[in-house]
Amino acid sequence: KTEKASDTVMNGGWGNPVKPVGLIASLFRPSDDATIFQFLIPSNFFAVTSLNKAAEILTTVNSKPALAKECTDLADEVKAALQKYAIFNHPEYGAIYAYEVDGYGNQLFMDDTNAPSLLAMPYLGDVDINDPIYQNTRKYVWSDNNPYFFKGTAGEGIGGPHVGKDMVWSMSIMMKAFTSQDDKEIQDCIKILLNTDAGTGFIHEAFHKDDATNFTREWFAWSNTLFGELIFKLVNEGKLNLLNDIK
Repeated sequence: KTEKASDTVMNGGWGNPVKPVGLIASLFRPSDDATIFQFLIPSNFFAVTSLNKAAEILTTVNSKPALAKECTDLADEVKAALQKYAIFNHPEYGAIYAYEVDGYGNQLFMDDTNAPSLLAMPYLGDVDINDPIYQNTRKYVWSDNNPYFFKGTAGEGIGGPHVGKDMVWSMSIMMKAFTSQDDKEIQDCIKILLNTDAGTGFIHEAFHKDDATNFTREWFAWSNTLFGELIFKLVNEGKLNLLNDIK
């Protein structure tokens, strides 16, 4: 039994209906919250990437070309369906990727922090960072048009239903930095992360947009590890000055 609606789905556990169009259905998001429409777009993009990587391993390491072809065939099917069903015209941002769809024409516009997310797609290798539809989507998810984007006196970022309203997930700030091509933007992201540890020296799961001492999970391994990866990436890219200039 559960007291949270996001822990289960309607229709006797089957969820909202979907139309078979070549996409992969998910009852739950990476955050463990239930989907509204089962075709979770970031996860479908990630499935294409993972299937193609699996095919490469099956071919070069395992010598199983038939199984590799099954993987690439499925990847191609999902990729084609994404181009047909995942893109919609937003009145302010133009062509963007929806977060969830059902194949019937219904779509959900939002983003959730937990990866795979719309924001994180270039980080996961799912889309080119310069893809104009991704760039439009990136602007959308980091705006108040995204119902789970929160901005306050402590910081700004994307949250999600898992922790709730006004709670910024640190992971979203890191993903913004990972997918940024602007050094000033990256610096601003790291500043927020450094200023919202509430004196603990650790990255938290989420913090209140107006009060960093109101946080969840004092030591969240996923975010702490991701922060280390971000710093390592910047150092390897010769951007030590970017880090040293942060005040």
